[in-house]
Amino acid sequence: MADSGGGSRRGLDRDRIVSNAVELADEIGLETLTIRRLADHLGVRPMSLYHYVHSKEDIVDAMVGRVFNEVERPDPSEPWKEAIRGRARSLRAALRRHPWAIPIMESRRTPSADILDHHEALLTTWLGSGLPLPLVAHGVAVVDAFVFGFALQETALPFGDRDGDLSEVSEQMIVPLSPERYPSLVRFTAEHVMQPGYDFGDSFEAGLGYVLDGVERAGVESGS
Repeated sequence: MADSGGGSRRGLDRDRIVSNAVELADEIGLETLTIRRLADHLGVRPMSLYHYVHSKEDIVDAMVGRVFNEVERPDPSEPWKEAIRGRARSLRAALRRHPWAIPIMESRRTPSADILDHHEALLTTWLGSGLPLPLVAHGVAVVDAFVFGFALQETALPFGDRDGDLSEVSEQMIVPLSPERYPSLVRFTAEHVMQPGYDFGDSFEAGLGYVLDGVERAGVESGS
């Protein structure tokens, strides 16, 4: 079947459009993703897409929903800390696959059922902890802030996708530094970052534990 501009729409549907939009955003980022570039990626004319989507914002809403579908929903029947921990790990993994999604995951004004169902499961798990509602609100906000912040920091590190191995880059950075002027920086890099087995990602597990333990401790102190 040919569109009015001569491009083929055979096999084109909303699911394929969204899948290709995610794939393209992973390659070029979200800011440079346009209807025209997406149409070129699909091998069709831009107007063909409007048979299945309303606008770029409509596509972005669906893209965010697709990323949320990759994130493990916490199981309310599990101990709340373990369920939230598993969801946080899964969210970080999804954001590493789709870094363009980091700043927009919680920004959608018309969230899809995928997004709403995910948040329903998340809040049900938190509320099942028995913690006071204000503390639940803090927990939800602080855990997500930690995960999103950590994922954002990972995208900015100079080692790219090399699994957190900073040793080579750190050596290049530390060699020109004066130990007299930067003693703490030199010591930290040489004695910690450049040691065998160092992985920046290890701090994720440690930090997540600090946050969840802190929330739990606050609940005990409040008498819940």
